[in-house]
Amino acid sequence: MSSTATRAPHGIGSVRPVGWAYDAAPMIVYWELTNACGLACRHCRATAMPDPAPGELTTEQAIALLDDITGFAGPGEPLPHVVMTGGDPLRRPDLVQLVEAATARGIGVSLAPAVTPLLTRERMEWMSSAGIQAISLSLDGSTAELHDGVRMVPGTFEATLAALDVAAEVGLSVQVNTLVTESTASDLPAVYELLRRHQLMQWSLFFLISIGRGAELKELSPGEAEKVLLWAQHVGRDAPFRVKTTEAMHYRRLGAAALLRSGKSREEVEAHPMARAFGIRDGNGIVFVSNTGEVTPSGFLPTVVGNVKESSLVTLYRDDDLMRSLRDPDTFLGRCGRCEYHDWCGGSRARAYAWTGNPLESDPLCPYQPRSEP
Repeated sequence: MSSTATRAPHGIGSVRPVGWAYDAAPMIVYWELTNACGLACRHCRATAMPDPAPGELTTEQAIALLDDITGFAGPGEPLPHVVMTGGDPLRRPDLVQLVEAATARGIGVSLAPAVTPLLTRERMEWMSSAGIQAISLSLDGSTAELHDGVRMVPGTFEATLAALDVAAEVGLSVQVNTLVTESTASDLPAVYELLRRHQLMQWSLFFLISIGRGAELKELSPGEAEKVLLWAQHVGRDAPFRVKTTEAMHYRRLGAAALLRSGKSREEVEAHPMARAFGIRDGNGIVFVSNTGEVTPSGFLPTVVGNVKESSLVTLYRDDDLMRSLRDPDTFLGRCGRCEYHDWCGGSRARAYAWTGNPLESDPLCPYQPRSEP
C-alpha cells in the first residue's frame, strides 16, 4: 500500500487519489468553526446549540491553524482542502476574514452552512465571488413534513430547495446530504426524483452514526443497508449528479466487485473514476478540528488525539498512534482486517467505535464475508 497519495480536491469529498494511504497529509480537513446553530436537527453530531460554546478558537488562533495547515505541503503533497462546518459557520462573525486568510494561503475552502435566515442570496453571492469551491446543503425528506421533522424548524424544506436554486444561479457547486436511517430509507427514491429537478454536483447518502443527538435515531440493519447501497449503485449509473456515501465505505466494495465481475483487473478498477474515493475514511485522508480546537480522526469518531491550541495539526495527524493505525487496514480486526477489499474500503471506523468502543474493529453495518486474505 502506498505511503502517499495525490489529492486533487474538487468540491466536498471528491478526489482522485493515487494510492490509498494518506500518511503525509489528509485530503480534507473538516473544521467546525462553531457549534452555534439556529437549527436543532435530530441527528446532530455536534449537538449544536443557539449560542457558541465557551472556548471556541479566537480569530488569531483560527488563523494560526491555517498557517499550520500550510505545513502539510511538501514535495508531491498539495495542501488539504478545508471544509468549514459547524453548527453553522455563518454564525462565526469572522467568517469572511477566515475565508480570505485561507485563500491567501492557497487553501481551498468549502462551506457547510445551515439553512436558516442567515443563508441569504447576498451571502451566497459573496461565497461565489470569494472563491468558495462548493457548499453542502442537507435534504432529509421529499416533503416538508419529512424534512422539517428531522431539522425541527418549520419552513426549512422550502428554504433548502430555494437555496439549492439560488446556488445554481450564482454559480456555486452544491453537494446535497441526505440522512439514511431506518425511518428515512424508504423515502430515498422520492428524494432522488426531487433532486433530479434541481442542479447539484453530488448527492451524498449519510448513513447514521449513533453519536450526539443521532443516538436517538435507529440505524439500518446490515441487510437493509446493503439493499440501499445496491439501489444507490443502480441509480448512480444514470444520475445527472454523482452519488456517494458517507460512513458507508462498503459502497466502494459493491462498485469494485461489479467491475471485477465484468472482467476488469484490479489495476483497471484502480484506474476507474470511482476509485477517486478509495481509501478515504475516518483518519485516513480525513481529519477533524472542533470549534474548541480538539482534533479527532473525523467528526463522527470523537476520540481526541490533541488540541491545535497546544500542538501542531500536522504532527497530530502524522504521528499520533491512533491516526497511524487508522491509516493501516492491516491493523483492523475481524472481517475488515481479513477483507480483500480493505485497502479500497476499510469500513467505517466511526461506526466500529460507536458500537464496540474500538475503532479498529469491523464495521457492523457491512454484511460481507471475506473470501480470502487481503
